[in-house]
This record gives sequence, C-alpha cells and structure tokens, in this order.
Amino acid sequence: MHFSKGAVPEDYLVYIRRKYFWIIGGLLLLFALLVYSISVGAVAIPPQEVLQTLMGESISTRWDSIIWNIRLPQALAAIVAGAGLSVAGVVMQSILRNPIASPFTLGISNAGAFGAAFSLVVLGTGKLQSTVANAIIINNPYLTTIVAFLFCLLATGVILLISRIRGASPEVMVLAGVALSSLFTAGTMFLQYFADDTQLAAVVFWTFGDVGRVNWLELEIMTTIVLLAIIFFIANRWNYNAIDAGDETAKGLGVNVERIRLIGMVVAALVSAAIVAFVGVIGFVGLICPHMVRRVIGDDQRYLIPGSILFGGVLLLASDTAARLIISPYVLPVSVLTAFMGAPAFIYLLLKGYKQ
Repeated sequence: MHFSKGAVPEDYLVYIRRKYFWIIGGLLLLFALLVYSISVGAVAIPPQEVLQTLMGESISTRWDSIIWNIRLPQALAAIVAGAGLSVAGVVMQSILRNPIASPFTLGISNAGAFGAAFSLVVLGTGKLQSTVANAIIINNPYLTTIVAFLFCLLATGVILLISRIRGASPEVMVLAGVALSSLFTAGTMFLQYFADDTQLAAVVFWTFGDVGRVNWLELEIMTTIVLLAIIFFIANRWNYNAIDAGDETAKGLGVNVERIRLIGMVVAALVSAAIVAFVGVIGFVGLICPHMVRRVIGDDQRYLIPGSILFGGVLLLASDTAARLIISPYVLPVSVLTAFMGAPAFIYLLLKGYKQ
C-alpha cells in the first residue's frame, strides 16, 4: 500500500481515536459521578441544584454547608487519592516490569502507614476528637507526610535492591512485598501495644482507609503532590515505553534506565506517602485500575497514564459512593470495599501469571 509523504494510515488514526474516546469518556464519567456522589447521602440533594451550588449560586444555607464542608472535599479526596494510587501503580509496573507491582502489593503503603502511625503516636502530630465525622485531626500534616515518606523510601529501597537481582520474577517481588507488609504491620502493632487508650483509638481509627476524614488543607497538600507527580510521569512517558521493551532496548535508545527507575520509584513513594498520611491504607486501586485500563487503551504510556489517572479517580469515587450507600445510614470505610474487590482480582492476576 502506497502512502503519500506525510500521510498517516487510516488504521492508525482509528487506533488513536479509540484511545481518545476512552479518555474523554472517562472524563465525562468522572464529572457525572462527582455530581451524583455529592447529591446522594443521608440528605438527598437534586443533581441540578448541586451543579448550581458548585457554580456559585446559593440555593440553601444547609445544602451549601453539606456540599462545601462535607461532600465536596470527600469526593475530591477520593478522585485525587484514586488518581495518585493508580498512576503510581502503572509507573511501578512499567519501571519494575512487574504486572503485580503497586504501592499496596509491594508493601509501600504499609510502610507509609507505619510512618504515619509513628508520627501520630510518638511525635504527637495527631489527636482524637469526640466527633464521629472528624475523629482524627492531624496537627502537623507536613511532618506526618515527611515521616510517612521516609518509611515509604525505606520500602522502596528494598524493592529496588531486589529488582536489580538478575532474573527476579514477579512472584519473588510479590513475596518481598508480603514480607515488607508483614514487617511494617508488626511495627504498627508494636506502636499500638505501647500506646495509651487515646493514641490506640487514634491509630486504629486512622488505619481504616477513608477519604471522608480529609479537610481542605490536607486535600490541598495531597493534590499538589499528586499533580506534580503526574506532570513528572507524563513528561517521562517515552522513557517508560522504552523500558517496557526491555532494559537493553531502552539503553540502546539512550535511556538512563537506572536513573529513571530510581527517580520514578521515589516519586511514586512520595505519592503513596501523601495519600497514606491523610486517608490511611486503601489497597488494590493501584493494582486493579492499570490492568483495567490496559484492556481498553493498551500499553502505550502516552495514553495509559492519563487513562489510569481518570479511571483511578472514577474507581475510588464510585467505591466511596457505594460505601456510603451500601449500609446507609452507616458509612463503611472505602478501604473495606476496595479490599473486597481487589482480593479476587489479585488472585486472578496471580493465576494468569502462572498460566503464562
């Protein structure tokens, strides 16, 4: 088949349009789900009035308070946390060339959880309140995030060391993640054992991953870190594509694989630390979402990264909305629902890997 100079094959254009279709569709779905999530709950608010309130029109003082102070921060926190965990997962899977890599399965989330719990109990950055809606207050979110980040870096260093071993299989990486998870879970239990009643209640309550506890300040910090990480990951999309083809191929294309791998894991650890420090441990989002997106968008990081960001936000926001409604008027922590969804998916990926 002959193509004129500069012409683009029609099949390729169709191939690219399909990817854009899914990304634009995910953006529209995310917006619709955001409005729906804000409108449902113990107090039902019509979606059109939610839109009017978000556009600055005051419909009702009571509804304004519910939307701006309770539901909107929670919904945005779910989107930001879902996007951050998902993009961290897709990047880890690429630079480690491990389909089961994610902040949760590699023990990084539990490392951050131990760091945040250490900050809450030992350094006194958190306190327990008597109100159910906002039982945990982080006095110093900056210090909490830094301590969580340091322990995430520790876990990341171990994973990078294992990834340098020749012939390290995905199964070995997962077993290392299980060992790290057990180690840091034991550390958290150690802190709980020596904590007083108030500290113990704070740590136990905090351990349940829940986006409903995030206030506007914490949301701003978390969003800033996630956005900067997303910009960095998108800027390195071609490097990740090269690494997907193999380390030798990437080096032949001029990619500094060791540097890209190290910096990518550090940035992914920072994203995980920021999310864990404010919402607790939310498992499997970073594992499930990238694989879901791969099935419809493909492995090209130019489209896989934006798609994972969007559908990570969709997945966690939908899970949080369902968690609020499934046993209403009681609110189920979103981490419980993601664990129920993630465990079967994790087993499926393991079985699929063994079959291959």
